[in-house]
Amino acid sequence: MTRRPTNQHLPHPVRKLDDCAGPGRASEWRALRFIGLAVAFAGLACGGFGDDEAGGGGAGSDADPGAGTAVAADELVRTADPFARGYTEEDFPRLRELAEGVYSYEALRSAGDQRFTTVSMFVVTDDGVLVADGQGNVAETQRLIDHIASVTDQPITHVVICSDHGDHTAGNSAFPEDAEFIAHPTSAEVLEVMAANPIRPADAPPVMLPTRLVDNREVFELGGRTIAILFLGRAHTGGDLVVHLPDEDILFMSEAYLHRVFPAMRTAYPTEWVAMIERAQAMEVETYVPGHGFVDSPEVLREELEVFRQAVVQVIEEGRRLHGQGLSLEEARTSADFGELGEWWLSESQAGRAIQQVYAELDGMLPP
Repeated sequence: MTRRPTNQHLPHPVRKLDDCAGPGRASEWRALRFIGLAVAFAGLACGGFGDDEAGGGGAGSDADPGAGTAVAADELVRTADPFARGYTEEDFPRLRELAEGVYSYEALRSAGDQRFTTVSMFVVTDDGVLVADGQGNVAETQRLIDHIASVTDQPITHVVICSDHGDHTAGNSAFPEDAEFIAHPTSAEVLEVMAANPIRPADAPPVMLPTRLVDNREVFELGGRTIAILFLGRAHTGGDLVVHLPDEDILFMSEAYLHRVFPAMRTAYPTEWVAMIERAQAMEVETYVPGHGFVDSPEVLREELEVFRQAVVQVIEEGRRLHGQGLSLEEARTSADFGELGEWWLSESQAGRAIQQVYAELDGMLPP
């Protein structure tokens, strides 16, 4: 059963979307990667954006973030900076209806002194609710759950771990214990390492391990709605899953699509990321939903997915150029020139790390 939310239930009324190193070191590299993930779990954010516990979303208000005349695509400020777009802390979280019973949820979080959104999606059916990606801590994930409860009486039955990074999983213990947690085997391995971390604080929330694995593709019916969980290839992580709603032509891409956020590559597979995006672009999809950045109109989101693909390509090409000149990693990190891409949100914290990952790929040091 789905009920239309009102102001008394939500900080904001729901708005329709259109309202708006050599090969021999590979095993060593993998071991270091998993150790690093385990140690950094509590603060991991899109591969290292910062401490989410200190950067939750704003308190919200009765103001409507989508009120007023929709901004035309050619007039929209193309940025992940909420304040450059004219928003305030009180405008979040944003709950938007993408199709009947399908909602995106945008909550603000911090990376240093920069604020940006983490996006979840949920699908309401007559037999339960499926959530694609949680938020970065228990309080923020509970806030997401509260918003879901304002829309429907149906329980949360499925949680898809599209990204295994902490800014999308650290609050998963807030979800019902009997929910089915779905992940790719690679992400399951990462989460198991996090859970077994010997220096994990005793009072840290539990790591919710997946109860169902999807290697490649799984399609099922939930309350009469067709849902496809797909692995289109390694990209932002080694186990990126996407959620496809074929009847609604919606694809939730999680952190494989960072809308106007600099390509964060701490655990990425750079060239495979490009191929993964191209597979997504080849699908019959109307609305591509990002894992960070704003959920704009379908037209803008399609355009921006291509812009983001080109951004990933640009990072790879710059890394190759510097590598080909024989620059050391440290020299390359300080010499990289990204032009306008260098002005994208989080570029200051992510650009050097992205060059490092491109070097690792060129040197054959990424996990096989």
